[in-house]
Amino acid sequence: MRPRTWIALLVALLVAALAGLALGPVSLAPGTVWSALFGNGDANAIAIVQTLRLPRIALGIVIGAGLGVSGAALQATLRNPLAEPYLLGVSGGAAVGAVTAVALHFTSLAVLPIAAFAGAALAVTLVLLVARAAGARGDPRVLLMAGVVVGAFANAAVMVLLAGAPGDTVRGALWWMMGSLSDATWQGTRWIAVYVVIGGTLLLALGREIELLALGEDPAAALGVDVERATRRVYLAASLLAAVTVAGAGLVGFVGLVVPAIVRALGARSVRSVMLGAAIAGGALVVAADVVARTVRAPAELPLGAVTALIGVPFFLSRLRRMT
Repeated sequence: MRPRTWIALLVALLVAALAGLALGPVSLAPGTVWSALFGNGDANAIAIVQTLRLPRIALGIVIGAGLGVSGAALQATLRNPLAEPYLLGVSGGAAVGAVTAVALHFTSLAVLPIAAFAGAALAVTLVLLVARAAGARGDPRVLLMAGVVVGAFANAAVMVLLAGAPGDTVRGALWWMMGSLSDATWQGTRWIAVYVVIGGTLLLALGREIELLALGEDPAAALGVDVERATRRVYLAASLLAAVTVAGAGLVGFVGLVVPAIVRALGARSVRSVMLGAAIAGGALVVAADVVARTVRAPAELPLGAVTALIGVPFFLSRLRRMT
């Protein structure tokens, strides 16, 4: 990918972040935002920028980066442009793990992503087992159907877990499952960022193996790759990324589907460049979607997952049509 394309991606991320600082139920002028960033000017503006919006933008960037890298890795490994954590049921499995941890009162910011990761790993295992039982693990349609089934089962499991919970807890959990950055804090964002960096670094380190897996299982094996082992490692690292995004912001779908395709359309060819580009584009997309979520019906706020779905569903249908 050309240097100017990388610059364009970074500019898009910067523009989205600036919009996130300036826009909301209370709009702020650029000069006011600038002053508030350095602790100068109106006290209310400083509180809005530094306490509310900056952590929210930081969390959005981290969530988008995790979803983008995870989606890019899964698409290359499965040789399936429709693969992404939400559609494969991985995010739903992570939600089951996270809700289970909350129900058992394990709500530590360090522990919650681990519980979500356990649910995500189980979900991706179930999806692959279903596809393998059908004798078509690499068939996009079979994988999607398996993902839909596992995702539906995960949603049912969450409903069962919440059945006896107090009304306020149920409403909060349902809002969280629809995706939101409203509870962003610096402490929580730091924990999520640690997990995203770990998962992203693992996938980047596996870049060469993912590149060979993208050629097909037989060519990869012929070139010396232990296909089963390499595939398992990619799935686990991608599941970790999907899990921490669910722990941090709930279910935010279709980001991992859209941004790798955009980055490839911009000229990225190697798996590592696609993953890095998807991290930047994913951050920009989630932050921009969050701006839309909290400004379209201000002071009310739309679910972040609903906004990304409005973008992702038409994109998914267009991609699916090309494959049929």
